[in-house]
Amino acid sequence: MVLLQKILILLQVTLSVVVGKTLMILFPNAMKRYILKMGEKSRMNRNPKFSYENWGPTFFSFKYLQFVLKVKWKRLEDEAYEGHPAPNTPVVTLGGEVCHLLDFMKGQ
Repeated sequence: MVLLQKILILLQVTLSVVVGKTLMILFPNAMKRYILKMGEKSRMNRNPKFSYENWGPTFFSFKYLQFVLKVKWKRLEDEAYEGHPAPNTPVVTLGGEVCHLLDFMKGQ
């Protein structure tokens, strides 16, 4: 079942990246406005040292595809069901160390 879900996610993300990249090539100004509008919601474009030219072209790239797949596939493992143990979700500490939620439950 998880393999089928991963394949469906791969197809969905690949299709959205291909369509997004095609639109960026055909309509660069419209896509720039669209991406900047999305950035307003996440406050990405409020930092004057972090301009669209720094991050905009990374949208719909191969690295973008890899990252989105990694996140979406990881979320498949993080489902919680009532009456079952909670998933041991990975988290990143403020120091940049990757650990898991249950690591904080050990000891004190």
